Amino acid sequence: MSLIYAFAIAAQMGAGVYLLLSRHMMRILFGIVLLSTAANLLIFVSGGLQFTAPPVIPAGQQTLGDEAANPLPQALILTAIVIGFALVSFAAALVLKAYYSLGSVFTNEQNDAEALGSPFDKEAAKNG
Repeated sequence: MSLIYAFAIAAQMGAGVYLLLSRHMMRILFGIVLLSTAANLLIFVSGGLQFTAPPVIPAGQQTLGDEAANPLPQALILTAIVIGFALVSFAAALVLKAYYSLGSVFTNEQNDAEALGSPFDKEAAKNG
């Protein structure tokens, strides 16, 4: 069963990388979402899929019992979800701002900085 999960996560990561290599900024954003979700699934599956007790310390004890689930993958996934959401929100705002200021969502059309030239050429001409 874990081999099926491994193939599913690999397919999702492959699709995310494929979308990241696109020249369309919305596809790049969807690639980031797919990679973030695949990383969360990878952490979830690596933590072990077991039907165990929740990771709660009973009253009067100092540690978790042996039958309790491992809380570390759960905490890592929650943290990764928050970070992934913040990254996607920032990237979506950046795509929207780039579209408004440059008028295109294709990366090969967003080359206004190249028209200004290299600042190192001006510095070399001044020093040379």
